[in-house]
Amino acid sequence: MSRSSQHNADCDVIVVGAGPNGLTAAAVLAQAGMSVRVYEAAATPGGGCRTAQLTLPDFLHDTCSAVHPMGVISPVFRDLGLDRYGLEWCSAPTPLAHPLPDGRVTCIDRSLDTTIAALGADGGAWRRLMEPFVNEAFIRSLLAPVWYPSAGSLVTRVRFGLYALQSCVRLARRFEDAPARALLAGCAAHSVVPLESAGTASFGLALAAAGHAIDWPCARGGSQAITAALVRAIEAHGGQLITGQHITRLEQLPQSRAVLFDLSPRQVAAIAGAALPSRYRNRLARFRHGAAVFKVDWALSGPIPWRDEACRRAMTVHVGGTLEHIAHAEAEVAAGRLPEEPFVLVAQQSQFDPTRAPAGGQTGWAYCHVPAGYPGDCTEAIERQIERYAPGFRDCILARHTTNPRQLEAHNPAMIGGDMAGGDNHLLNFLFRPTPRRIPYTTPNPRLYLCSSSTPPGGGVHGMCGFHAASAVLRRLGVHR
Repeated sequence: MSRSSQHNADCDVIVVGAGPNGLTAAAVLAQAGMSVRVYEAAATPGGGCRTAQLTLPDFLHDTCSAVHPMGVISPVFRDLGLDRYGLEWCSAPTPLAHPLPDGRVTCIDRSLDTTIAALGADGGAWRRLMEPFVNEAFIRSLLAPVWYPSAGSLVTRVRFGLYALQSCVRLARRFEDAPARALLAGCAAHSVVPLESAGTASFGLALAAAGHAIDWPCARGGSQAITAALVRAIEAHGGQLITGQHITRLEQLPQSRAVLFDLSPRQVAAIAGAALPSRYRNRLARFRHGAAVFKVDWALSGPIPWRDEACRRAMTVHVGGTLEHIAHAEAEVAAGRLPEEPFVLVAQQSQFDPTRAPAGGQTGWAYCHVPAGYPGDCTEAIERQIERYAPGFRDCILARHTTNPRQLEAHNPAMIGGDMAGGDNHLLNFLFRPTPRRIPYTTPNPRLYLCSSSTPPGGGVHGMCGFHAASAVLRRLGVHR
């Protein structure tokens, strides 16, 4: 007799939402021998991890996430053996480049020593700050709630915490010159909150250390390849994926022992209704989402013509100028205004993954931060910023596709207001999302769980929110992996 029939359930576990965290949770649970069914409202799985021909035929564009420093280092992706299911990573010679208005370019190199040498007088300060954390095992330990036990050194974790709680602006005071300050600021700006805010230093430290410790790669064939590998892992262990099924009420779901939601907390509150206590449900309904993004994809006739060769060799280029420029732009967004000179994140995957574009062509991917729900068009501001450091860029454009925050939410309703990060990343909301609980993936209803990027460790394609939620399910049901 199957475990499902013993408990009078159609299957052991149901996952609602087939983003990377929901799919990861399903794969972990299926691998543990549980019967699993995933429901996805869209016609294709992946959530923020999809790829499509947005501009011209045979030009493959990542619709949301594109570069995956935490994906390549993810413990659960390795445990699931996603390479056996077709996932390959593509690397660039340099993970990250950051051009400055005075013509200099600063880089995160996989060699810490190379970066240190290029930073000149600030090289020693960069080494003292970064070297303790340039360790693959330590970075993996960050992909869990901060209060969870870790195999890493307690001294190193405490040291990281003392730096990480600071604002980026404060931590950057240890540097004398613009390159090191800008390098930290560009990484910290992935938090999508003002760089004067406490905790923004954590993003700068973690992303820079990941670049030194391993890489900032992309997935061969597009981010959809990560999704496809996760689906294959689920199906290899008997799990099911059902697309085109929009779940709006808990009653739509068949009987199961557990339900995991890879959705915004607000969506969970609406679906679960009276199955959750009103106080907890109201907290989910009030969950704070952050600023949004405006995204542009280009089909290009050739590589982006960066003025400096270092930018041409990088997977990601941060276009935003000095720390002061970036801090001003992010403060404008937080104040509900569109910056005149936004901080722009550029990825050029096809330079290092030839499957992304037809012969002779290239793709470009970029976004800037904007206020939540912003309905306007930032194309001109983004292209003007890139043109400052890559003269002739506009002449390379064959076609473009733009996505504003409202369109992003329509594409993936879990991205409330165009928030790609799973929630506002101000310190307390980031650390204790979605509500303060010892095990943030559980709810007061023992059958219902949360597994989206609105739980720790937050945004990014790494699957660890799904892994921790699945682990909570297995513990509660007494199932050993």
